[in-house]
Amino acid sequence: MAPFLRLRQICLVTEPLEPAASQLAAIMGLNICYRDPHVGKYGLENVLMPVDTTLLEIVAPTEPGTAAGRFLEKTGGRGGYMAIFCCDDPDARGRHAASLGVRTANVIDHAPYHGVQLHPRDCRAAFIELNHTEGSDNIRGPYPPAGPDWAKAIRTDTTQALTAVDMQSPNPADLAAHWGRILDLPVSQGADGAAELHLPNAIFRFIPGASEAMTALTFKVADAAKVREAAQAQGVATTSDGFTIAGVAFRLTN
Repeated sequence: MAPFLRLRQICLVTEPLEPAASQLAAIMGLNICYRDPHVGKYGLENVLMPVDTTLLEIVAPTEPGTAAGRFLEKTGGRGGYMAIFCCDDPDARGRHAASLGVRTANVIDHAPYHGVQLHPRDCRAAFIELNHTEGSDNIRGPYPPAGPDWAKAIRTDTTQALTAVDMQSPNPADLAAHWGRILDLPVSQGADGAAELHLPNAIFRFIPGASEAMTALTFKVADAAKVREAAQAQGVATTSDGFTIAGVAFRLTN
């Protein structure tokens, strides 16, 4: 199989799961496609919503002492938790990360799905997961973490794509170089001078900030004003270009 790497999923963490999950689905015009029973063994519950072929996940701790709960405590409620990529060979990419000093934290095997999660402390800013679903050459094909019928839940009448992820750091160029080495991607420079990593379906932007964190997601929507109105109707804090939920800025572009 030819090498490939694609943003598959963004995971946010909040506590409790509701009302954030229902609010986000209503604001963005998204359908919840799955609640994964497998995350229960980690002391979590979750929902997944497809944004075209990229999945948006929200997880929440259901018991004390979880990794997700510790993450929320550490970040003060800023919930940008995981960046999940599908690729040709997660194990090879995990070995490549190990050669850089980035440890593997967890390996998930739910055939035909196989995932390698890298240690968040070594990744910095957020978890990185690399996964592959055997026999799923079609991007709308089987993807077990999103359930058996996830593609049937896709709606694009309101929200059409997740286009960018903002990662902040006191030294954004260094964080960009670090993620570039892990993901084996070249670092480029955006029009505003920010360091960027380009994937076939999204851009990771690295911007200045007081701490290292995933801070914002940018979405292409049919009507940004209507989405902001929906956020206001849900009682969610709005910004000049979107709204904030789970401690993460949702930026809207038409």
